[in-house]
Amino acid sequence: MAIFVYKAVNTQGKSAEGRLEASDSRTAAFRLQSMGLIPVSIEEPSKRGASILPAIRFQRVSRKDILMFTEELSTLVRAGLPLDRSLSISAELAAKPALRRVIQDVLSQIKGGKSLAEALSAHPKYFTRLYVNMIRAGEAGGILDVILLRLVEFERSADELRGYLTASLIYPCLLTGVGGVSVGILLYFVIPKFASIFEDIGATIPASTLFLLWLSTFTKAYWWVILSGIAGIVAAARAWVKTAKGSWIWDAVKLRMPMLGPTLLKVEVARFARTLGTLTASAVPLIAGVRIVQDIAHNQIVAEAISKIAAGAKRGEGVSKPMRDAGVFPGLAVHLVEVGEETGRLDSMLLQIADIYEKDVKTSVKALTSVFEPAIILVMGILVGAVVLSMLMAIFSINEIGF
Repeated sequence: MAIFVYKAVNTQGKSAEGRLEASDSRTAAFRLQSMGLIPVSIEEPSKRGASILPAIRFQRVSRKDILMFTEELSTLVRAGLPLDRSLSISAELAAKPALRRVIQDVLSQIKGGKSLAEALSAHPKYFTRLYVNMIRAGEAGGILDVILLRLVEFERSADELRGYLTASLIYPCLLTGVGGVSVGILLYFVIPKFASIFEDIGATIPASTLFLLWLSTFTKAYWWVILSGIAGIVAAARAWVKTAKGSWIWDAVKLRMPMLGPTLLKVEVARFARTLGTLTASAVPLIAGVRIVQDIAHNQIVAEAISKIAAGAKRGEGVSKPMRDAGVFPGLAVHLVEVGEETGRLDSMLLQIADIYEKDVKTSVKALTSVFEPAIILVMGILVGAVVLSMLMAIFSINEIGF
Protein backbone atom coordinates (compact mmCIF):
# COMPACT_ATOMS: atom_id res chain seq x y z
CA MET A 1 0.00 0.00 0.00
CA ALA A 2 1.17 3.53 -0.80
CA ILE A 3 0.07 7.04 0.06
CA PHE A 4 -1.16 9.07 -2.94
CA VAL A 5 -1.67 12.82 -3.16
CA TYR A 6 -4.75 13.69 -5.21
CA LYS A 7 -6.43 16.71 -6.75
CA ALA A 8 -10.09 16.29 -7.64
CA VAL A 9 -13.41 18.09 -8.10
CA ASN A 10 -16.90 17.16 -7.01
CA THR A 11 -20.05 17.14 -9.13
CA GLN A 12 -20.61 20.84 -8.39
CA GLY A 13 -17.14 21.67 -9.72
CA LYS A 14 -15.59 22.46 -6.34
CA SER A 15 -11.92 21.48 -6.08
CA ALA A 16 -10.56 19.21 -3.37
CA GLU A 17 -7.07 18.03 -2.41
CA GLY A 18 -5.85 15.41 0.02
CA ARG A 19 -4.11 12.10 0.59
CA LEU A 20 -5.38 8.53 0.52
CA GLU A 21 -3.91 5.05 0.86
CA ALA A 22 -4.21 2.61 -2.05
CA SER A 23 -2.29 -0.20 -3.74
CA ASP A 24 -1.88 1.75 -7.00
CA SER A 25 -3.09 4.87 -8.80
CA ARG A 26 -5.96 3.01 -10.54
CA THR A 27 -7.35 1.83 -7.19
CA ALA A 28 -6.97 5.37 -5.83
CA ALA A 29 -8.99 6.70 -8.78
CA PHE A 30 -11.77 4.16 -8.15
CA ARG A 31 -11.90 5.14 -4.49
CA LEU A 32 -12.18 8.83 -5.36
CA GLN A 33 -14.99 8.09 -7.82
CA SER A 34 -16.83 6.09 -5.16
CA MET A 35 -16.56 9.19 -2.94
CA GLY A 36 -18.29 11.27 -5.63
CA LEU A 37 -15.08 12.99 -6.76
CA ILE A 38 -13.65 13.38 -10.26
CA PRO A 39 -9.87 12.74 -10.05
CA VAL A 40 -7.75 15.35 -11.82
CA SER A 41 -4.29 14.14 -10.77
CA ILE A 42 -3.07 11.29 -8.58
CA GLU A 43 0.62 11.13 -7.67
CA GLU A 44 2.92 9.51 -5.15
CA PRO A 45 4.77 12.15 -3.09
CA SER A 46 8.13 10.61 -4.08
CA LYS A 47 7.33 11.17 -7.77
CA ARG A 48 6.30 14.78 -7.47
CA GLY A 49 9.86 16.06 -7.55
CA ALA A 50 9.84 17.26 -3.95
CA SER A 51 12.87 19.32 -3.07
CA ILE A 52 14.94 19.54 0.10
CA LEU A 53 13.81 23.15 0.22
CA PRO A 54 10.12 22.86 -0.72
CA ALA A 55 9.54 26.58 -0.25
CA ILE A 56 11.80 27.32 -3.21
CA ARG A 57 10.00 26.83 -6.54
CA PHE A 58 11.32 27.48 -10.01
CA GLN A 59 8.94 29.95 -11.61
CA ARG A 60 9.75 29.17 -15.24
CA VAL A 61 6.81 27.42 -16.89
CA SER A 62 8.16 24.26 -18.52
CA ARG A 63 6.69 21.89 -21.08
CA LYS A 64 5.88 19.49 -18.23
CA ASP A 65 3.76 22.21 -16.62
CA ILE A 66 1.87 22.74 -19.87
CA LEU A 67 1.38 18.97 -20.14
CA MET A 68 -0.01 18.84 -16.60
CA PHE A 69 -2.35 21.76 -17.32
CA THR A 70 -3.58 20.07 -20.51
CA GLU A 71 -4.21 16.79 -18.67
CA GLU A 72 -6.18 18.57 -15.94
CA LEU A 73 -8.22 20.59 -18.46
CA SER A 74 -8.91 17.48 -20.54
CA THR A 75 -10.13 15.56 -17.48
CA LEU A 76 -12.42 18.38 -16.39
CA VAL A 77 -13.90 19.03 -19.84
CA ARG A 78 -14.52 15.31 -20.44
CA ALA A 79 -16.24 15.18 -17.03
CA GLY A 80 -18.83 17.60 -18.41
CA LEU A 81 -17.79 20.80 -16.60
CA PRO A 82 -18.15 24.11 -18.49
CA LEU A 83 -14.95 25.50 -19.99
CA ASP A 84 -14.81 28.57 -17.76
CA ARG A 85 -15.27 26.47 -14.63
CA SER A 86 -12.65 23.99 -15.83
CA LEU A 87 -10.14 26.80 -16.37
CA SER A 88 -10.94 28.27 -12.96
CA ILE A 89 -10.24 24.93 -11.28
CA SER A 90 -7.04 24.48 -13.34
CA ALA A 91 -5.87 27.90 -12.12
CA GLU A 92 -6.50 26.85 -8.51
CA LEU A 93 -4.58 23.60 -9.04
CA ALA A 94 -1.60 25.25 -10.79
CA ALA A 95 1.53 24.81 -8.67
CA LYS A 96 3.43 27.77 -10.13
CA PRO A 97 2.19 31.35 -9.81
CA ALA A 98 3.43 32.13 -13.33
CA LEU A 99 1.24 29.41 -14.84
CA ARG A 100 -1.67 30.43 -12.63
CA ARG A 101 -1.47 33.99 -13.97
CA VAL A 102 -1.47 32.70 -17.56
CA ILE A 103 -4.56 30.53 -16.96
CA GLN A 104 -6.36 33.37 -15.22
CA ASP A 105 -5.63 35.66 -18.16
CA VAL A 106 -6.96 33.02 -20.58
CA LEU A 107 -10.09 32.72 -18.41
CA SER A 108 -10.66 36.48 -18.35
CA GLN A 109 -10.35 36.65 -22.15
CA ILE A 110 -12.89 33.85 -22.56
CA LYS A 111 -15.31 35.65 -20.26
CA GLY A 112 -14.75 38.71 -22.45
CA GLY A 113 -16.09 36.83 -25.48
CA LYS A 114 -12.98 35.31 -27.06
CA SER A 115 -12.60 31.67 -27.99
CA LEU A 116 -10.16 29.41 -26.15
CA ALA A 117 -7.84 29.31 -29.19
CA GLU A 118 -7.76 33.13 -29.38
CA ALA A 119 -7.05 33.40 -25.67
CA LEU A 120 -4.25 30.82 -25.84
CA SER A 121 -2.68 32.50 -28.89
CA ALA A 122 -2.05 35.58 -26.73
CA HIS A 123 0.59 33.51 -24.92
CA PRO A 124 2.82 32.10 -27.71
CA LYS A 125 5.66 31.57 -25.23
CA TYR A 126 3.67 28.76 -23.60
CA PHE A 127 1.22 27.58 -26.27
CA THR A 128 2.66 26.75 -29.68
CA ARG A 129 0.96 27.20 -33.05
CA LEU A 130 0.35 23.45 -33.07
CA TYR A 131 -1.44 23.68 -29.72
CA VAL A 132 -3.56 26.70 -30.71
CA ASN A 133 -4.55 25.29 -34.11
CA MET A 134 -5.63 21.99 -32.63
CA ILE A 135 -7.76 23.80 -30.03
CA ARG A 136 -9.25 25.95 -32.80
CA ALA A 137 -10.15 22.82 -34.80
CA GLY A 138 -11.67 21.22 -31.71
CA GLU A 139 -13.82 24.26 -30.99
CA ALA A 140 -14.96 24.50 -34.61
CA GLY A 141 -15.93 20.82 -34.73
CA GLY A 142 -17.43 20.69 -31.23
CA ILE A 143 -14.94 18.00 -30.15
CA LEU A 144 -12.77 19.98 -27.73
CA ASP A 145 -12.67 17.08 -25.27
CA VAL A 146 -11.30 14.73 -27.96
CA ILE A 147 -8.73 17.29 -29.13
CA LEU A 148 -7.50 17.90 -25.59
CA LEU A 149 -7.01 14.16 -25.15
CA ARG A 150 -4.98 14.03 -28.38
CA LEU A 151 -2.92 16.99 -27.22
CA VAL A 152 -2.16 15.15 -23.98
CA GLU A 153 -1.03 12.08 -25.92
CA PHE A 154 1.10 14.23 -28.24
CA GLU A 155 2.75 16.21 -25.44
CA ARG A 156 3.35 13.06 -23.41
CA SER A 157 5.05 11.31 -26.35
CA ALA A 158 7.21 14.37 -27.07
CA ASP A 159 8.13 14.73 -23.39
CA GLU A 160 9.05 11.04 -23.15
CA LEU A 161 11.38 11.33 -26.17
CA ARG A 162 12.99 14.53 -24.83
CA GLY A 163 13.51 12.92 -21.43
CA TYR A 164 15.10 9.83 -22.96
CA LEU A 165 17.51 11.89 -25.08
CA THR A 166 18.47 14.08 -22.11
CA ALA A 167 19.03 11.09 -19.82
CA SER A 168 21.18 9.40 -22.48
CA LEU A 169 23.46 12.44 -22.76
CA ILE A 170 24.04 12.92 -19.04
CA TYR A 171 26.61 10.14 -18.54
CA PRO A 172 28.83 10.98 -21.57
CA CYS A 173 28.83 14.66 -20.57
CA LEU A 174 29.70 13.72 -16.99
CA LEU A 175 32.57 11.54 -18.17
CA THR A 176 33.92 14.34 -20.36
CA GLY A 177 33.69 16.85 -17.52
CA VAL A 178 35.41 14.58 -14.99
CA GLY A 179 38.17 13.76 -17.48
CA GLY A 180 38.74 17.44 -18.28
CA VAL A 181 38.90 18.34 -14.59
CA SER A 182 41.38 15.50 -13.95
CA VAL A 183 43.72 16.68 -16.72
CA GLY A 184 43.41 20.25 -15.46
CA ILE A 185 44.37 19.23 -11.91
CA LEU A 186 47.43 17.38 -13.24
CA LEU A 187 48.56 20.35 -15.31
CA TYR A 188 47.84 23.02 -12.70
CA PHE A 189 48.79 21.35 -9.42
CA VAL A 190 50.66 18.04 -9.84
CA ILE A 191 53.18 18.68 -12.63
CA PRO A 192 54.49 21.99 -11.16
CA LYS A 193 55.58 20.04 -8.05
CA PHE A 194 57.76 17.81 -10.24
CA ALA A 195 59.13 20.82 -12.11
CA SER A 196 60.77 22.24 -8.98
CA ILE A 197 62.32 18.83 -8.20
CA PHE A 198 63.80 18.50 -11.70
CA GLU A 199 65.24 22.05 -11.55
CA ASP A 200 66.99 21.35 -8.23
CA ILE A 201 68.57 18.11 -9.48
CA GLY A 202 69.56 19.47 -12.89
CA ALA A 203 69.03 16.14 -14.60
CA THR A 204 68.40 15.63 -18.31
CA ILE A 205 64.65 15.55 -18.81
CA PRO A 206 62.96 13.61 -21.65
CA ALA A 207 61.34 15.67 -24.42
CA SER A 208 57.80 14.50 -23.54
CA THR A 209 58.27 15.62 -19.95
CA LEU A 210 59.69 18.98 -21.09
CA PHE A 211 56.59 19.50 -23.20
CA LEU A 212 54.34 18.72 -20.24
CA LEU A 213 56.32 21.09 -18.01
CA TRP A 214 56.00 23.84 -20.61
CA LEU A 215 52.27 23.15 -21.01
CA SER A 216 51.81 23.21 -17.23
CA THR A 217 53.71 26.52 -16.90
CA PHE A 218 51.74 28.08 -19.75
CA THR A 219 48.43 26.84 -18.33
CA LYS A 220 49.21 28.17 -14.87
CA ALA A 221 50.38 31.56 -16.14
CA TYR A 222 47.86 32.11 -18.93
CA TRP A 223 44.78 30.14 -17.87
CA TRP A 224 42.68 33.25 -18.33
CA VAL A 225 43.90 33.54 -21.93
CA ILE A 226 42.92 29.91 -22.60
CA LEU A 227 39.47 30.33 -21.05
CA SER A 228 38.93 33.63 -22.88
CA GLY A 229 40.00 32.04 -26.14
CA ILE A 230 37.64 29.10 -25.69
CA ALA A 231 34.78 31.44 -24.74
CA GLY A 232 35.54 33.64 -27.76
CA ILE A 233 35.58 30.68 -30.14
CA VAL A 234 32.29 29.36 -28.72
CA ALA A 235 30.67 32.81 -28.94
CA ALA A 236 31.88 33.31 -32.52
CA ALA A 237 30.65 29.84 -33.52
CA ARG A 238 27.24 30.49 -31.94
CA ALA A 239 26.97 33.86 -33.70
CA TRP A 240 27.91 32.26 -37.03
CA VAL A 241 25.39 29.45 -36.58
CA LYS A 242 22.66 32.04 -35.96
CA THR A 243 23.23 33.57 -39.41
CA ALA A 244 21.17 32.21 -42.31
CA LYS A 245 24.17 30.80 -44.18
CA GLY A 246 25.88 29.46 -41.06
CA SER A 247 22.69 27.78 -39.85
CA TRP A 248 22.14 26.08 -43.21
CA ILE A 249 25.75 24.83 -43.42
CA TRP A 250 25.74 23.58 -39.82
CA ASP A 251 22.42 21.76 -40.28
CA ALA A 252 23.74 20.15 -43.48
CA VAL A 253 26.95 19.07 -41.71
CA LYS A 254 24.99 17.54 -38.81
CA LEU A 255 22.92 15.39 -41.17
CA ARG A 256 26.11 14.12 -42.86
CA MET A 257 27.90 13.14 -39.64
CA PRO A 258 28.55 9.39 -39.31
CA MET A 259 26.13 7.70 -36.89
CA LEU A 260 24.90 11.03 -35.49
CA GLY A 261 23.42 12.29 -38.78
CA PRO A 262 20.97 9.39 -39.33
CA THR A 263 19.85 9.64 -35.69
CA LEU A 264 19.13 13.37 -36.01
CA LEU A 265 17.19 12.73 -39.22
CA LYS A 266 15.09 10.07 -37.45
CA VAL A 267 14.29 12.57 -34.69
CA GLU A 268 13.11 15.09 -37.30
CA VAL A 269 11.05 12.48 -39.16
CA ALA A 270 9.42 11.32 -35.92
CA ARG A 271 8.57 14.91 -34.99
CA PHE A 272 7.23 15.61 -38.51
CA ALA A 273 5.04 12.48 -38.55
CA ARG A 274 3.76 12.86 -34.98
CA THR A 275 2.83 16.52 -35.44
CA LEU A 276 1.27 16.23 -38.89
CA GLY A 277 -0.59 13.04 -37.93
CA THR A 278 -2.02 14.69 -34.81
CA LEU A 279 -3.05 17.79 -36.79
CA THR A 280 -4.73 15.90 -39.62
CA ALA A 281 -6.53 13.64 -37.13
CA SER A 282 -7.81 16.82 -35.46
CA ALA A 283 -9.41 18.11 -38.69
CA VAL A 284 -6.72 20.74 -39.34
CA PRO A 285 -6.38 21.27 -43.14
CA LEU A 286 -3.42 19.43 -44.64
CA ILE A 287 -1.64 22.46 -46.08
CA ALA A 288 -2.04 24.44 -42.83
CA GLY A 289 -0.77 21.42 -40.89
CA VAL A 290 2.32 21.09 -43.09
CA ARG A 291 3.08 24.81 -42.63
CA ILE A 292 2.88 24.39 -38.85
CA VAL A 293 5.20 21.37 -38.99
CA GLN A 294 7.65 23.41 -41.07
CA ASP A 295 7.76 26.07 -38.34
CA ILE A 296 8.65 23.59 -35.59
CA ALA A 297 11.36 21.72 -37.56
CA HIS A 298 14.75 22.11 -35.83
CA ASN A 299 16.83 21.45 -38.94
CA GLN A 300 16.80 23.94 -41.81
CA ILE A 301 17.39 21.25 -44.45
CA VAL A 302 14.36 19.31 -43.21
CA ALA A 303 12.32 22.53 -43.00
CA GLU A 304 13.07 23.26 -46.67
CA ALA A 305 11.99 19.72 -47.57
CA ILE A 306 8.74 20.21 -45.64
CA SER A 307 8.11 23.49 -47.50
CA LYS A 308 8.33 21.50 -50.75
CA ILE A 309 5.70 19.13 -49.36
CA ALA A 310 3.42 22.11 -48.63
CA ALA A 311 3.92 23.43 -52.17
CA GLY A 312 3.23 19.98 -53.64
CA ALA A 313 0.11 19.51 -51.52
CA LYS A 314 -1.11 22.92 -52.67
CA ARG A 315 -0.72 21.75 -56.29
CA GLY A 316 -2.74 18.63 -55.49
CA GLU A 317 0.20 16.21 -55.49
CA GLY A 318 -0.50 14.90 -52.00
CA VAL A 319 2.27 14.26 -49.48
CA SER A 320 4.20 11.16 -50.60
CA LYS A 321 5.31 12.47 -54.02
CA PRO A 322 6.80 15.76 -52.69
CA MET A 323 8.41 13.77 -49.85
CA ARG A 324 10.12 11.49 -52.37
CA ASP A 325 11.16 14.42 -54.60
CA ALA A 326 12.68 16.28 -51.61
CA GLY A 327 15.29 13.52 -51.24
CA VAL A 328 15.60 13.96 -47.49
CA PHE A 329 13.08 11.60 -45.94
CA PRO A 330 13.87 7.87 -45.52
CA GLY A 331 12.31 5.50 -48.06
CA LEU A 332 10.29 3.65 -45.41
CA ALA A 333 8.54 6.86 -44.31
CA VAL A 334 7.75 7.78 -47.93
CA HIS A 335 6.27 4.35 -48.71
CA LEU A 336 4.16 4.30 -45.54
CA VAL A 337 2.78 7.78 -46.30
CA GLU A 338 1.95 6.60 -49.81
CA VAL A 339 0.05 3.64 -48.34
CA GLY A 340 -1.78 5.99 -45.97
CA GLU A 341 -2.88 8.19 -48.87
CA GLU A 342 -4.05 5.21 -50.93
CA THR A 343 -6.10 3.78 -48.07
CA GLY A 344 -7.45 7.13 -46.87
CA ARG A 345 -5.82 6.69 -43.45
CA LEU A 346 -2.99 9.23 -43.70
CA ASP A 347 -3.40 10.45 -40.10
CA SER A 348 -3.14 7.01 -38.49
CA MET A 349 -0.29 6.00 -40.82
CA LEU A 350 1.66 9.14 -39.87
CA LEU A 351 1.22 8.31 -36.19
CA GLN A 352 2.47 4.77 -36.85
CA ILE A 353 5.52 6.25 -38.63
CA ALA A 354 6.15 8.40 -35.56
CA ASP A 355 5.99 5.34 -33.30
CA ILE A 356 8.41 3.44 -35.56
CA TYR A 357 10.99 6.22 -35.73
CA GLU A 358 10.74 7.15 -32.05
CA LYS A 359 11.59 3.55 -31.18
CA ASP A 360 14.35 3.63 -33.78
CA VAL A 361 15.72 6.85 -32.25
CA LYS A 362 15.94 5.20 -28.83
CA THR A 363 17.78 2.24 -30.35
CA SER A 364 20.17 4.55 -32.22
CA VAL A 365 20.84 6.70 -29.16
CA LYS A 366 21.56 3.58 -27.12
CA ALA A 367 24.01 2.44 -29.82
CA LEU A 368 25.66 5.88 -29.92
CA THR A 369 26.12 6.02 -26.15
CA SER A 370 27.47 2.46 -26.13
CA VAL A 371 30.16 3.67 -28.58
CA PHE A 372 30.83 7.14 -27.14
CA GLU A 373 31.13 6.13 -23.49
CA PRO A 374 34.03 3.67 -24.00
CA ALA A 375 35.60 6.09 -26.51
CA ILE A 376 35.53 8.94 -23.97
CA ILE A 377 36.95 6.67 -21.26
CA LEU A 378 39.68 5.50 -23.66
CA VAL A 379 40.65 9.04 -24.69
CA MET A 380 40.75 10.26 -21.10
CA GLY A 381 42.73 7.19 -20.07
CA ILE A 382 45.27 7.83 -22.84
CA LEU A 383 45.65 11.48 -21.81
CA VAL A 384 46.09 10.72 -18.12
CA GLY A 385 48.32 7.73 -18.93
CA ALA A 386 50.54 9.88 -21.17
CA VAL A 387 50.99 12.42 -18.38
CA VAL A 388 51.81 9.74 -15.80
CA LEU A 389 54.18 7.94 -18.20
CA SER A 390 56.06 11.16 -18.98
CA MET A 391 56.54 11.81 -15.27
CA LEU A 392 57.73 8.24 -14.68
CA MET A 393 60.24 8.51 -17.55
CA ALA A 394 61.68 11.64 -15.97
CA ILE A 395 61.91 9.94 -12.57
CA PHE A 396 63.69 6.93 -14.12
CA SER A 397 66.18 9.26 -15.83
CA ILE A 398 66.94 10.84 -12.43
CA ASN A 399 67.62 7.38 -10.95
CA GLU A 400 70.07 6.61 -13.73
CA ILE A 401 72.25 9.57 -12.68
CA GLY A 402 73.37 7.79 -9.55
CA PHE A 403 74.87 4.79 -11.48
